[in-house]
Amino acid sequence: MSTEYDQLETEIRESFGKGAARKLRAAGKVPAVLYGHGAEPQHLSVDAHALYLLVRRSNAIIELQIEGTSELALVKDVQRNPVLQGMQAIEHVDLILVRRGEQVVVDVPVHVEGESAPGTISNLETNSLSIEVEALHIPDAIVVSIEGLEEGTHVLARDVELPKGATLLTDPEALVVGIMAPAASATGDEAEQADAE
Repeated sequence: MSTEYDQLETEIRESFGKGAARKLRAAGKVPAVLYGHGAEPQHLSVDAHALYLLVRRSNAIIELQIEGTSELALVKDVQRNPVLQGMQAIEHVDLILVRRGEQVVVDVPVHVEGESAPGTISNLETNSLSIEVEALHIPDAIVVSIEGLEEGTHVLARDVELPKGATLLTDPEALVVGIMAPAASATGDEAEQADAE
């Protein structure tokens, strides 16, 4: 994994409240709060477009430039306006300070790979798994291979291969992927019934 992180320039925010946040957003910026390690939360503003490009990836680690110093931070929460699209939708972002070697708790998306046995379909039941992992080694996704799996196979959270050093926090018995035969369509059943009569 690369140890180069995307950099994000920040400015210290002096004014707060909805009016101040509206003015920031009108100027193409997004209010942000950086917290962690027992330090006082820092109120920042960041460029909306730069942030939008970075948060398209879940659990992004960003190198923040704050008044001449740099801090590594994990994007913990992005608040979006459900009515707006793109970078205009981002209203606020929460960032957590991270250090090399530190463990963090994150939800990582599940990606299904491969083809199950002929005549079966896979059903993704759990979209993400909660894991504890080293902050600078958060995977972009957890891959579950369903190659050749037969009907009736259940892949549980405990069966999923996690990155080295990661600990599963999701219920180990949670169903992640189920393999089943596609249900016959109602019209097909009705046609068979008509033929039988």
